[in-house]
Amino acid sequence: QVQLVESGGGSVQAGGSLRLSCATSGVTCRKNSMAWFRQAPGKEREGVAAIDSNSNTRYTDSVQGRFTISCDSTRNTLYLHMDNLKPEDTAMYYCATSWSLWTTDMKIPTYNNWGQGTQVTVSS
Repeated sequence: QVQLVESGGGSVQAGGSLRLSCATSGVTCRKNSMAWFRQAPGKEREGVAAIDSNSNTRYTDSVQGRFTISCDSTRNTLYLHMDNLKPEDTAMYYCATSWSLWTTDMKIPTYNNWGQGTQVTVSS
C-alpha cells in the first residue's frame, strides 16, 4: 500500500525559505517518478517540480531558480527546498508519485498516488 505524508509547511515572510518533506512508503524515487503540486484557493492544481528515477528534474517557470526538488532514497523521502518565497507561492502543496519511472511531466493524470498536503503561506 502506497502512503505519502507531507510535512514542513508553514508561514513565512516574502524572501524566506522552507523545505517540504514527503515521507513515502510502498514507493521509492529509484522506481517511480515523483512530483510536487500546489493548489491555491480558487485555482486549479498545478505542477511545481518533478523528478524521475534517474534524478532528471523539471520545474514550472514561476519557480525555476528558486525551488529545488530532490529525493533521498535511503530515507524514502522526497523534498522540495523553496528559496526566495513570494506571496504568490501561497498554496497547499501536495506530493505525488507516478506509475512511470521516466517521466518529468507535471500533468495530473500521470500521477496516481497523492499525499494529504501541507499548507505554505507567504506574507508580503
